[in-house]
Amino acid sequence: MKLLTQTSIFEAMSKVLQKQQKLIDGIDVLMNIEYEDHDKTPKELVYQEDKMKLYRYISTTKPKTKIPTLVVYALMNRSYIMDIQRDKSFIKKLLDEGLDLYIVDWGYPTAEDRYITMEDYIEGYLGNAIDYIRKTHNLDKINIISKCQGGTFCTIYSALYPEKIKNLVTIAAPFDFSTDDGLLFKWAKDMNVDGLVDAYGIVPGTFLNSCFVSLKPYSLLVDKYIGLIDGLDDKNFLSDFLGMEKWLFDSPGQAGEAYRKYMKDLWQDNKLIKGEFTLGGKKVDLKNVTMPLLNVVGDKDNLIVPAASKPLNDAVGSKDKELVTYPVGHAGIVASSRSQKEIAPKVAKWLLDRSK
Repeated sequence: MKLLTQTSIFEAMSKVLQKQQKLIDGIDVLMNIEYEDHDKTPKELVYQEDKMKLYRYISTTKPKTKIPTLVVYALMNRSYIMDIQRDKSFIKKLLDEGLDLYIVDWGYPTAEDRYITMEDYIEGYLGNAIDYIRKTHNLDKINIISKCQGGTFCTIYSALYPEKIKNLVTIAAPFDFSTDDGLLFKWAKDMNVDGLVDAYGIVPGTFLNSCFVSLKPYSLLVDKYIGLIDGLDDKNFLSDFLGMEKWLFDSPGQAGEAYRKYMKDLWQDNKLIKGEFTLGGKKVDLKNVTMPLLNVVGDKDNLIVPAASKPLNDAVGSKDKELVTYPVGHAGIVASSRSQKEIAPKVAKWLLDRSK
């Protein structure tokens, strides 16, 4: 019994020393790590209007089509999640597959932007970026890949101007806001949007982040940081972790008037899917979305739940339409090993097959 006790004490002390050594090694790694491995795929600024910038990526291989593709992300997060790491870059994979890519960078709104409207974003900045690409390539139509809120905006644009869009890809984008599957959809229905916008003008990104984190508080505020200890001395693990942390908390504020209409008309009154939504006095009829549609959905997405994304396929007028689902979450759908192996190749092939 005495021997067992001594052994137990020795083992316990050994584990403590191992943990201490891991912590010391981890601090050394942390002090010298390079984790800003994002937004590294080369691109050039080709058009700018106020804070909106349009970039064209420098192709890694000869494009397999003359139809360029515009990538449009949400206003609420930064688009570099699609170019987060060289070995997980959705953008680089699409380029390698043979697409000619542009991307919109919405920027960070400041106080002077509080009166920017949804009309300004969709018919103004987005429409002008699309027209710039059409004019540059002397084409009537271009392709679009759109993510999250960007997918909602691009679908609205496609319904108003179907003659300018050849193929539309939506990824983890909301269209039917009546669902109660996700906490975000429940909370939004009772949000005092007018009070929030009137008080702040520019809705703070920190407010939006607190909402997103509250969806999975234990996982996002406790569990992942406990798990970090075991990988603290692993340079690759720590680099991935810190890169994702930077993106998660890099949330631009929201221009108040655009946010007001977006939340009240769509999240609270669900006007888009019901055919009641108007933009600039024009009714937005999803049946006017007649171009080929690929709707990509993450089955594990707790932010934009599948029930909010899937109804798009039944609402549009497209005859060539496809709904694909993958067992991934909201970020993993464009930043994971599965997105590299399956999702980006699927999107690229689907577009190339329809861009001849």
